[in-house]
Amino acid sequence: MYSESDIAEAVRFNRRLARMSRFRAPPPITRAAIQSAIALSAGLSLKRPPGVRVSSRRVLHQGRHVDLRVLLPSGPPRGLHIDFHGGGWTIGRASMGDAINSRIAANCEVAVVSVDYPLLPQTSLSEMIETCAVAADWAFSAGVQEFRAPCVTLGGESAGAHLALCSALRLRERREDFHRLAGLVLFYGPFDLAGSPSARSAGPDTLVLDGPRLVSGLQRLTPGESEAARKHPSLSPLYADLGGLPPVMLVVGDRDPLLDDTLGLADAIRSQGGEADLILAPEAPHAFNRFPTRMADLTNARVRDWLSARYADTLVPRAGP
Repeated sequence: MYSESDIAEAVRFNRRLARMSRFRAPPPITRAAIQSAIALSAGLSLKRPPGVRVSSRRVLHQGRHVDLRVLLPSGPPRGLHIDFHGGGWTIGRASMGDAINSRIAANCEVAVVSVDYPLLPQTSLSEMIETCAVAADWAFSAGVQEFRAPCVTLGGESAGAHLALCSALRLRERREDFHRLAGLVLFYGPFDLAGSPSARSAGPDTLVLDGPRLVSGLQRLTPGESEAARKHPSLSPLYADLGGLPPVMLVVGDRDPLLDDTLGLADAIRSQGGEADLILAPEAPHAFNRFPTRMADLTNARVRDWLSARYADTLVPRAGP
Protein backbone atom coordinates (compact mmCIF):
# COMPACT_ATOMS: atom_id res chain seq x y z
CA MET A 1 0.00 0.00 0.00
CA TYR A 2 2.91 2.37 0.73
CA SER A 3 5.98 2.84 -1.44
CA GLU A 4 9.53 3.35 -0.19
CA SER A 5 9.24 7.05 -1.00
CA ASP A 6 6.00 7.29 1.03
CA ILE A 7 7.73 5.75 4.02
CA ALA A 8 10.81 7.97 3.60
CA GLU A 9 8.57 11.05 3.58
CA ALA A 10 6.90 9.83 6.80
CA VAL A 11 10.31 9.41 8.45
CA ARG A 12 11.26 12.97 7.51
CA PHE A 13 7.99 14.28 8.91
CA ASN A 14 8.61 12.36 12.14
CA ARG A 15 11.79 14.38 12.64
CA ARG A 16 9.64 17.51 12.70
CA LEU A 17 7.21 15.90 15.15
CA ALA A 18 10.09 14.99 17.46
CA ARG A 19 10.76 18.70 17.98
CA MET A 20 7.14 19.42 18.89
CA SER A 21 5.40 19.10 22.24
CA ARG A 22 3.39 15.96 22.99
CA PHE A 23 -0.31 15.86 23.74
CA ARG A 24 -1.56 15.45 27.29
CA ALA A 25 -4.88 16.39 28.90
CA PRO A 26 -4.66 20.20 29.24
CA PRO A 27 -5.47 22.21 32.39
CA PRO A 28 -8.81 24.10 32.44
CA ILE A 29 -7.52 27.45 31.16
CA THR A 30 -5.62 25.84 28.30
CA ARG A 31 -8.58 23.61 27.52
CA ALA A 32 -10.88 26.62 27.21
CA ALA A 33 -8.41 28.35 24.89
CA ILE A 34 -8.10 25.26 22.69
CA GLN A 35 -11.87 24.87 22.46
CA SER A 36 -12.26 28.53 21.51
CA ALA A 37 -9.60 28.20 18.80
CA ILE A 38 -11.31 25.11 17.39
CA ALA A 39 -14.66 26.90 17.37
CA LEU A 40 -13.16 29.89 15.54
CA SER A 41 -11.46 27.68 12.96
CA ALA A 42 -14.82 26.11 12.09
CA GLY A 43 -15.87 29.45 10.62
CA LEU A 44 -12.82 29.75 8.39
CA SER A 45 -12.95 28.81 4.74
CA LEU A 46 -12.22 25.17 4.10
CA LYS A 47 -11.57 23.55 0.75
CA ARG A 48 -14.47 21.14 0.62
CA PRO A 49 -15.39 19.04 -2.40
CA PRO A 50 -17.97 20.82 -4.59
CA GLY A 51 -21.55 20.43 -3.48
CA VAL A 52 -20.96 19.34 0.13
CA ARG A 53 -23.29 21.22 2.50
CA VAL A 54 -22.49 21.66 6.20
CA SER A 55 -24.88 22.54 9.01
CA SER A 56 -25.18 22.14 12.79
CA ARG A 57 -28.18 21.19 14.88
CA ARG A 58 -29.28 20.02 18.31
CA VAL A 59 -31.60 17.02 18.57
CA LEU A 60 -33.54 15.59 21.49
CA HIS A 61 -33.51 11.81 21.59
CA GLN A 62 -34.26 9.44 24.46
CA GLY A 63 -34.35 12.37 26.86
CA ARG A 64 -30.90 13.70 25.92
CA HIS A 65 -29.89 16.71 23.88
CA VAL A 66 -27.15 15.91 21.38
CA ASP A 67 -25.28 18.41 19.19
CA LEU A 68 -24.56 17.24 15.67
CA ARG A 69 -22.63 18.53 12.66
CA VAL A 70 -24.15 17.31 9.39
CA LEU A 71 -22.33 17.10 6.05
CA LEU A 72 -24.44 16.22 3.01
CA PRO A 73 -23.36 15.22 -0.50
CA SER A 74 -24.73 16.96 -3.56
CA GLY A 75 -27.10 14.09 -4.38
CA PRO A 76 -29.29 11.64 -2.44
CA PRO A 77 -27.22 9.85 0.25
CA ARG A 78 -26.45 6.16 -0.23
CA GLY A 79 -26.03 5.77 3.52
CA LEU A 80 -25.28 7.51 6.79
CA HIS A 81 -21.87 7.65 8.47
CA ILE A 82 -21.60 8.64 12.15
CA ASP A 83 -18.29 10.15 13.24
CA PHE A 84 -16.85 10.66 16.73
CA HIS A 85 -13.96 13.12 16.94
CA GLY A 86 -10.76 12.59 18.92
CA GLY A 87 -9.18 14.75 21.60
CA GLY A 88 -8.49 12.51 24.57
CA TRP A 89 -12.10 12.78 25.84
CA THR A 90 -11.20 16.29 27.11
CA ILE A 91 -11.01 18.57 24.05
CA GLY A 92 -12.22 18.70 20.48
CA ARG A 93 -15.30 19.49 18.43
CA ALA A 94 -17.12 17.82 15.59
CA SER A 95 -15.90 20.52 13.21
CA MET A 96 -12.35 19.15 13.51
CA GLY A 97 -13.40 16.37 11.18
CA ASP A 98 -14.71 18.58 8.37
CA ALA A 99 -11.72 18.10 6.05
CA ILE A 100 -11.88 14.30 6.21
CA ASN A 101 -15.66 13.99 6.61
CA SER A 102 -16.46 16.24 3.66
CA ARG A 103 -14.48 13.91 1.41
CA ILE A 104 -16.32 10.91 2.82
CA ALA A 105 -19.61 12.68 2.09
CA ALA A 106 -18.60 13.52 -1.48
CA ASN A 107 -16.67 10.41 -2.52
CA CYS A 108 -18.88 7.84 -0.81
CA GLU A 109 -22.08 9.82 -1.49
CA VAL A 110 -23.29 9.54 2.09
CA ALA A 111 -24.56 11.83 4.81
CA VAL A 112 -21.98 12.28 7.57
CA VAL A 113 -23.12 13.14 11.09
CA SER A 114 -20.33 14.09 13.50
CA VAL A 115 -21.23 14.13 17.18
CA ASP A 116 -20.33 16.98 19.55
CA TYR A 117 -20.41 14.88 22.69
CA PRO A 118 -19.90 16.33 26.21
CA LEU A 119 -16.29 16.31 27.43
CA LEU A 120 -14.45 15.61 30.65
CA PRO A 121 -14.46 16.95 33.31
CA GLN A 122 -17.96 18.39 32.73
CA THR A 123 -19.29 14.83 32.51
CA SER A 124 -18.20 11.33 33.47
CA LEU A 125 -16.80 8.84 31.00
CA SER A 126 -19.84 6.58 31.45
CA GLU A 127 -22.21 9.47 30.74
CA MET A 128 -20.14 10.43 27.70
CA ILE A 129 -20.39 6.90 26.31
CA GLU A 130 -24.14 6.86 26.89
CA THR A 131 -24.61 10.20 25.09
CA CYS A 132 -22.66 8.87 22.12
CA ALA A 133 -24.78 5.71 22.09
CA VAL A 134 -27.93 7.85 22.11
CA ALA A 135 -26.57 9.87 19.16
CA ALA A 136 -25.94 6.64 17.28
CA ASP A 137 -29.45 5.45 18.13
CA TRP A 138 -30.83 8.71 16.73
CA ALA A 139 -29.03 7.93 13.49
CA PHE A 140 -30.68 4.50 13.36
CA SER A 141 -34.13 6.01 13.78
CA ALA A 142 -34.68 9.65 12.86
CA GLY A 143 -31.45 9.97 10.89
CA VAL A 144 -32.12 6.99 8.63
CA GLN A 145 -35.61 8.32 7.92
CA GLU A 146 -34.51 11.90 7.30
CA PHE A 147 -31.70 11.01 4.91
CA ARG A 148 -33.49 7.95 3.47
CA ALA A 149 -30.34 5.98 4.15
CA PRO A 150 -30.59 2.20 3.86
CA CYS A 151 -27.58 1.56 6.09
CA VAL A 152 -25.36 3.12 8.73
CA THR A 153 -21.61 3.05 9.42
CA LEU A 154 -19.77 4.31 12.50
CA GLY A 155 -16.25 5.57 12.90
CA GLY A 156 -13.88 7.62 14.98
CA GLU A 157 -10.29 8.57 15.67
CA SER A 158 -8.43 7.95 18.94
CA ALA A 159 -10.87 8.61 21.81
CA GLY A 160 -13.56 8.81 19.13
CA ALA A 161 -12.75 5.26 18.02
CA HIS A 162 -13.24 4.10 21.61
CA LEU A 163 -16.61 5.88 21.75
CA ALA A 164 -17.66 4.52 18.36
CA LEU A 165 -17.01 0.93 19.38
CA CYS A 166 -18.69 1.38 22.77
CA SER A 167 -21.72 2.87 20.99
CA ALA A 168 -21.88 -0.01 18.53
CA LEU A 169 -21.86 -2.55 21.34
CA ARG A 170 -24.75 -0.77 23.08
CA LEU A 171 -26.69 -0.58 19.82
CA ARG A 172 -26.22 -4.32 19.37
CA GLU A 173 -27.97 -4.93 22.69
CA ARG A 174 -30.78 -2.41 22.15
CA ARG A 175 -31.85 -2.38 18.52
CA GLU A 176 -33.56 -5.13 16.58
CA ASP A 177 -32.40 -3.49 13.35
CA PHE A 178 -28.72 -3.62 14.33
CA HIS A 179 -28.12 -5.39 11.01
CA ARG A 180 -28.39 -1.91 9.43
CA LEU A 181 -24.90 -1.25 10.78
CA ALA A 182 -22.77 -2.06 7.74
CA GLY A 183 -19.29 -1.33 9.09
CA LEU A 184 -17.04 0.26 11.70
CA VAL A 185 -13.92 2.33 10.97
CA LEU A 186 -11.66 2.68 14.02
CA PHE A 187 -8.50 4.81 13.81
CA TYR A 188 -5.85 4.12 16.49
CA GLY A 189 -8.25 3.80 19.42
CA PRO A 190 -7.50 3.23 23.11
CA PHE A 191 -9.55 0.09 23.66
CA ASP A 192 -7.91 -0.97 26.94
CA LEU A 193 -8.33 1.82 29.50
CA ALA A 194 -6.10 0.01 31.98
CA GLY A 195 -3.25 0.42 29.50
CA SER A 196 -2.19 -2.05 26.84
CA PRO A 197 1.42 -3.34 26.80
CA SER A 198 2.50 -0.81 24.18
CA ALA A 199 0.89 2.03 26.15
CA ARG A 200 2.63 0.94 29.35
CA SER A 201 6.02 0.78 27.64
CA ALA A 202 5.73 4.15 25.86
CA GLY A 203 8.79 6.29 26.53
CA PRO A 204 9.88 9.91 26.08
CA ASP A 205 10.68 9.35 22.40
CA THR A 206 6.99 8.68 21.67
CA LEU A 207 5.64 11.04 19.01
CA VAL A 208 2.42 13.09 19.27
CA LEU A 209 1.32 11.55 22.60
CA ASP A 210 3.14 12.02 25.91
CA GLY A 211 4.37 8.43 26.31
CA PRO A 212 5.51 8.46 29.96
CA ARG A 213 2.21 10.01 31.10
CA LEU A 214 -0.08 7.95 28.87
CA VAL A 215 -1.17 5.32 31.39
CA SER A 216 -1.61 7.83 34.22
CA GLY A 217 -3.73 9.90 31.86
CA LEU A 218 -5.93 6.89 31.15
CA GLN A 219 -6.29 6.28 34.87
CA ARG A 220 -7.58 9.81 35.37
CA LEU A 221 -10.55 8.97 33.15
CA THR A 222 -11.97 6.79 35.93
CA PRO A 223 -10.66 8.22 39.22
CA GLY A 224 -10.69 5.85 42.16
CA GLU A 225 -11.35 2.75 40.05
CA SER A 226 -9.20 -0.38 40.23
CA GLU A 227 -7.38 -1.82 37.21
CA ALA A 228 -9.98 -4.60 37.08
CA ALA A 229 -12.78 -2.01 36.96
CA ARG A 230 -11.02 -0.17 34.13
CA LYS A 231 -10.94 -3.42 32.17
CA HIS A 232 -14.71 -3.83 32.45
CA PRO A 233 -16.19 -4.28 28.95
CA SER A 234 -18.43 -1.23 29.37
CA LEU A 235 -15.27 0.93 29.55
CA SER A 236 -12.65 -1.17 27.75
CA PRO A 237 -14.29 -2.73 24.67
CA LEU A 238 -11.21 -4.85 24.01
CA TYR A 239 -12.61 -7.19 26.69
CA ALA A 240 -16.22 -7.14 25.47
CA ASP A 241 -18.21 -9.78 23.64
CA LEU A 242 -17.50 -8.74 20.06
CA GLY A 243 -19.73 -11.27 18.35
CA GLY A 244 -22.26 -10.06 15.81
CA LEU A 245 -20.40 -6.92 14.80
CA PRO A 246 -20.32 -5.87 11.13
CA PRO A 247 -16.99 -5.80 9.26
CA VAL A 248 -14.45 -3.58 11.01
CA MET A 249 -11.64 -1.55 9.47
CA LEU A 250 -8.81 -0.88 11.93
CA VAL A 251 -6.10 1.70 11.23
CA VAL A 252 -2.92 2.28 13.27
CA GLY A 253 0.72 3.20 12.81
CA ASP A 254 3.53 0.98 14.05
CA ARG A 255 4.98 3.92 16.05
CA ASP A 256 1.74 4.57 17.91
CA PRO A 257 1.83 3.75 21.66
CA LEU A 258 -1.74 2.49 21.25
CA LEU A 259 -0.58 -0.09 18.70
CA ASP A 260 -1.38 -3.08 20.92
CA ASP A 261 -4.93 -1.81 21.47
CA THR A 262 -5.63 -2.10 17.74
CA LEU A 263 -3.72 -5.35 17.18
CA GLY A 264 -5.42 -6.91 20.21
CA LEU A 265 -8.83 -5.80 19.01
CA ALA A 266 -8.23 -7.25 15.54
CA ASP A 267 -7.26 -10.59 17.09
CA ALA A 268 -10.27 -10.54 19.42
CA ILE A 269 -12.74 -9.81 16.62
CA ARG A 270 -11.33 -12.55 14.42
CA SER A 271 -11.24 -15.09 17.25
CA GLN A 272 -14.96 -14.45 17.83
CA GLY A 273 -15.86 -15.07 14.20
CA GLY A 274 -15.85 -11.46 13.01
CA GLU A 275 -14.19 -9.72 10.07
CA ALA A 276 -11.38 -7.27 10.84
CA ASP A 277 -9.38 -5.55 8.10
CA LEU A 278 -6.17 -3.93 9.31
CA ILE A 279 -4.09 -1.07 7.94
CA LEU A 280 -0.74 -1.07 9.77
CA ALA A 281 1.20 1.95 8.55
CA PRO A 282 5.01 1.79 8.83
CA GLU A 283 6.86 4.60 10.63
CA ALA A 284 3.49 6.16 11.48
CA PRO A 285 2.70 7.74 14.88
CA HIS A 286 -0.64 8.53 16.45
CA ALA A 287 -3.00 10.60 14.25
CA PHE A 288 -0.77 10.05 11.20
CA ASN A 289 -3.70 10.22 8.76
CA ARG A 290 -4.08 13.93 9.55
CA PHE A 291 -0.55 14.91 8.57
CA PRO A 292 0.42 16.47 5.20
CA THR A 293 1.95 13.28 3.81
CA ARG A 294 1.18 10.94 0.95
CA MET A 295 0.82 8.14 3.52
CA ALA A 296 -2.06 10.05 5.08
CA ASP A 297 -3.71 10.64 1.69
CA LEU A 298 -3.40 6.98 0.72
CA THR A 299 -4.78 5.81 4.05
CA ASN A 300 -7.80 8.10 3.98
CA ALA A 301 -8.53 7.14 0.38
CA ARG A 302 -8.35 3.44 1.28
CA VAL A 303 -10.81 3.98 4.12
CA ARG A 304 -13.21 5.80 1.77
CA ASP A 305 -13.02 2.89 -0.68
CA TRP A 306 -13.72 0.47 2.16
CA LEU A 307 -16.74 2.48 3.29
CA SER A 308 -18.09 2.68 -0.27
CA ALA A 309 -17.94 -1.09 -0.49
CA ARG A 310 -19.93 -1.40 2.76
CA TYR A 311 -22.76 0.70 1.36
CA ALA A 312 -22.79 -1.36 -1.82
CA ASP A 313 -22.91 -4.57 0.22
CA THR A 314 -26.20 -3.56 1.85
CA LEU A 315 -27.97 -4.93 -1.21
CA VAL A 316 -27.42 -8.26 0.54
CA PRO A 317 -28.64 -7.87 4.15
CA ARG A 318 -26.33 -9.07 6.88
CA ALA A 319 -27.76 -11.46 9.44
CA GLY A 320 -28.33 -10.03 12.89
CA PRO A 321 -26.34 -11.17 15.95
